[in-house]
Amino acid sequence: MTMANIALLFDTEAVERRLRYGVNVFQRYLEEVLAHAGIPYTTVSSAAEIQSYDIVIAGVTKDDEATAEALWDFAVSGGALISYRGLNKLARKLHCVREQVSGAGYARIGGIDAPIRYLESEVWKPGGKEGVSVLGSLHDGKPNGPHTGFALLSFKVGGGSIHRWAVDIPATIVAIQQGISPVLDDGIPAKDGTGDIDESILKADDRIALDWELDRAETETGMKYFEHPHADYWREALIGHLIKTGVEHNLAIPFVDEYPEGVERVAMLSFDSDLNVDAAAMTTLDVLGEFGVPATWCIIAPGFSKPVYDRAKREGIELAMHYNALEKEQGIWSRDEFQRQNAWVKEVTGIADIVTNKNHYTRFEGWGELFRWCESAGIQTDETRGPSKKGNIGFTFGTCRPYFPIAWFDENNRFYDVLEVGFLTQDLNHPSLADDSVAVPFLEQVRKVRGVAHFLFHQYHVHNVPKVRDALRKVIREAKQRGFEFWTNRQVNDWERSRRALRIQDVSANGKVKVNAERLVRDAIVWVPCTETLANAGGHIEDRYGVPCVKQVIPAAVPMTKL
Repeated sequence: MTMANIALLFDTEAVERRLRYGVNVFQRYLEEVLAHAGIPYTTVSSAAEIQSYDIVIAGVTKDDEATAEALWDFAVSGGALISYRGLNKLARKLHCVREQVSGAGYARIGGIDAPIRYLESEVWKPGGKEGVSVLGSLHDGKPNGPHTGFALLSFKVGGGSIHRWAVDIPATIVAIQQGISPVLDDGIPAKDGTGDIDESILKADDRIALDWELDRAETETGMKYFEHPHADYWREALIGHLIKTGVEHNLAIPFVDEYPEGVERVAMLSFDSDLNVDAAAMTTLDVLGEFGVPATWCIIAPGFSKPVYDRAKREGIELAMHYNALEKEQGIWSRDEFQRQNAWVKEVTGIADIVTNKNHYTRFEGWGELFRWCESAGIQTDETRGPSKKGNIGFTFGTCRPYFPIAWFDENNRFYDVLEVGFLTQDLNHPSLADDSVAVPFLEQVRKVRGVAHFLFHQYHVHNVPKVRDALRKVIREAKQRGFEFWTNRQVNDWERSRRALRIQDVSANGKVKVNAERLVRDAIVWVPCTETLANAGGHIEDRYGVPCVKQVIPAAVPMTKL
């Protein structure tokens, strides 16, 4: 089995035309999905360039006959062509009828244990010809709504294949993770009063793409939460299908594991220093010291005293920024104010390279302003995207995985150099927030999709509310019992950036990968889809994305940051 030569096709003229008319090209998020998986690819700018590749993912193409013919010829001559709600010029050639674009619904796809929310679909109805296989079902409006078609149609054509998803998966991931539009006004609250986001404070959760009624579950104590990481499910569906397509064409698509060798799961605790009581900081350090776990502390003015910072740094605490743009506290949403507060936190903590930020009260507006300010200030990772209310905790933005956000069309849909690591909930057992019955469901769901279980607390509440202190202990105990290793956000950032810099260059006949791992901070794992020959050769084999894969450990090149 040889390594697949994969191309992402973004036709330059088609992309520029969309941007010229103010249309987002969120199909570019395919680059982020593949980069997170560590799958090597090449970007090409026209259909005329694709013939030398094994697999072509059609991100954005021109809607003309010449392009359709080039794509068809590629597949007929042995290539695998994949598209997400595209290829409409080929519908008739494949004996399919195009249906009208539908609204939101849910996809049921084998291998994923929950219906996955989508915002739009464009179904093809197959004409009953031979050589067509289907995957998954689409349901209008509700998880058990009317069946409207199949999630994926795959066609055998000539020596190759064509695969067409009815959902624009990359654009769907963006909408769920980053919001359905820029935050310009209050969002729509939950009808049951548990998510009153319309309080005249612009926040990240004012533009969620999930449904209050359909996407929340309830614990045994009545705590409501967003149950499923829908964006992560779509990532799994996309990558799983890609890897299986490679296997069907006798091509290996190796990929990088989410965690380092020896790490089964990662959890993270962050604390916001609101009210800045030194005694509260010391109490929190005492609790963390009971378990020997590190954490990230986001510092807001006026900050703690120097002895607190000194002890925190000695005990493995990452000191970070807590940008305050809350108007009722005289906060200002502006680049200059962000820069001023960034300079302040560096001065009071004595740390010149603050790399993490979380916005106070999850204040957020627009689309990309915050990420631009982070870039200009040297902030490499942000934690702002999380719930602000009792009833919208959990997978509010459909993900627990670190990711790089994409810009709006006004910045040509570029990627921001800021790693987003959102949180699941805050201050469990606080009288105005959720109780700790959600801790185990959150940990179990993060375990399944191999993300980061990020819980937020405030030192003030840990000190003053004994039940919050108990909840912190419970989160740590339950996570440790499930094999979670606690990292700071700086460590998450260091690992994620280094694993993405690992470049898989080739796979030998015996399944060994050739890599460039110059920036790797811990031993990484590369998985190679298995052939019968590789299986018989021995080695550690696990099922990943429904495919048996051989494990290969890549040694670290540089040490990981230790605080």
